Amino acid sequence: MADCNIVVLISGSGSNLQALIDSIAQDSNPARIAAVISNRADAYGLVRAQNAGIPTRVLDHRQFDGREAFDAALIEAIDGFDPQLVVLAGFMRILTPGFVNHYTGRLLNIHPSLLPKYKGLHTHQRALEAGDSEHGCSVHFVTEELDGGPLVVQAVLPVLPGDTVESLAQRVHQQEHRIYPLAVRWFAEGRLRLGAQGAMLDGKLLPASGHLIRT
Repeated sequence: MADCNIVVLISGSGSNLQALIDSIAQDSNPARIAAVISNRADAYGLVRAQNAGIPTRVLDHRQFDGREAFDAALIEAIDGFDPQLVVLAGFMRILTPGFVNHYTGRLLNIHPSLLPKYKGLHTHQRALEAGDSEHGCSVHFVTEELDGGPLVVQAVLPVLPGDTVESLAQRVHQQEHRIYPLAVRWFAEGRLRLGAQGAMLDGKLLPASGHLIRT
């Protein structure tokens, strides 16, 4: 099976990037990270990439005159690596419609909630304040709607008595590191794609909630 070139976009520590690096190191995984690009020069994820021998680039969004100019430069940088898939791994930028449309069907994101619940920020706090019995994380194809694209896979975990934002976030992170490499591998193997009606796995339309994994 031919390698599937991937570019990963980060802004911070890159723990999901590390999970992807570790997963790809396993036998018979056709995914290959061609580059890691960050909008912050101090992102620790760049160190993780360099330690794994992966090329890195930094595009500081503050050096550009607006979102469109930054996204145009970002597209140019990404496309220089000829990726089949672009993976958002803690990339803290709202992307323009032009960027999203350029990568339609080739752009994945992970979000720390059971979408469509709690789009945006502070998801763990919001789940606790709502008294939810379950929480988790979601991998989805990116569309113009923020955190609103078709769901691929969700990890569902119980909210425990006495959970804090920190304890809940830690357990959700563990599940992120489980389901993101899984979704990326599905795509790299040609099993996952975006169809007209939503996310398709092995030629079948996934349910609106995506593939559910309960812990």
